[in-house]
Amino acid sequence: MFWPMLAIALGFCGIAVLGVLAVRVFVEAQRLARQVAATTDRINRAAEDLERAATRLASTGDALR
Repeated sequence: MFWPMLAIALGFCGIAVLGVLAVRVFVEAQRLARQVAATTDRINRAAEDLERAATRLASTGDALR
């Protein structure tokens, strides 16, 4: 009777460990998604700034020749 109960207990512990690890992966994936979104916003702002600067430069006629 001891071995079946030990097997069940170890199986439960294994499933619990997998559950904890799954939660940690989920939390880290959400954190990564937030960082990717913030970086995308920064890149878009930088691209808009570059486009405005290029438009101003082109309108003044001081473009490199």
